[in-house]
Amino acid sequence: MRPMKSSDRGKNGVERGECKSMESPEKIKILVVDDHPIMRMGITAIINGRVDMVAVAQAATGEEAVELFDQHRPDITLMDLRLPGMSGVDAIRTIRQRHPQACFVVLTTYEGDEDIFQALEAGARAYIIKGMPHEVLVNALRRVRAGGRFLPSPVSCALASRTPDSDLSPREREVLRLLARGESNKMIATHLSISEATVKCHVSVILMRLQVGDRTQAVLAALQRGLVHL
Repeated sequence: MRPMKSSDRGKNGVERGECKSMESPEKIKILVVDDHPIMRMGITAIINGRVDMVAVAQAATGEEAVELFDQHRPDITLMDLRLPGMSGVDAIRTIRQRHPQACFVVLTTYEGDEDIFQALEAGARAYIIKGMPHEVLVNALRRVRAGGRFLPSPVSCALASRTPDSDLSPREREVLRLLARGESNKMIATHLSISEATVKCHVSVILMRLQVGDRTQAVLAALQRGLVHL
């Protein structure tokens, strides 16, 4: 075998015709969705500080998230739930209607079992509470990219506390939201164009399903669980 001449090597010392032995892995492309600019910047800095991931775009609303997803086709969308206009859950549903294989990680302040349940039902594969260590977020992104799910212990415990018979119908949710605004049965009846007797029936069912004794307790339970938000 003849000795290798210097001319047989490229500028980087790699033999011509060979592949480089160390190829950089493809980075996880992430769309960051949060309505607070400082939060978006902080999250983006955490992501871009990792060698295996990059933030490809930032969105401040659910509507913008849908548009930017179509443009960038990220591997993962990091979604806040509390957004102006279209909610985070609705944005997840809208994107998944167009792109069923889209992957989502929720990062939010909402800790209620109903918030968690609705996000997972919409298609989220991980649920992180703001305030958790940033390494939890990084691990969640990597786990989801690998095809897994990620629910930290506090999230799993909250979800486990949800009972199936606590589900409310769309109409009962409407009544509950109006209760949280302090409206009387008469006002709710006018608002929804139904009879006051029907409102009383809905309220009774709500109290039973939430396992509370009065309207005030129902509102407090609903806020705690994420059934309504002020």
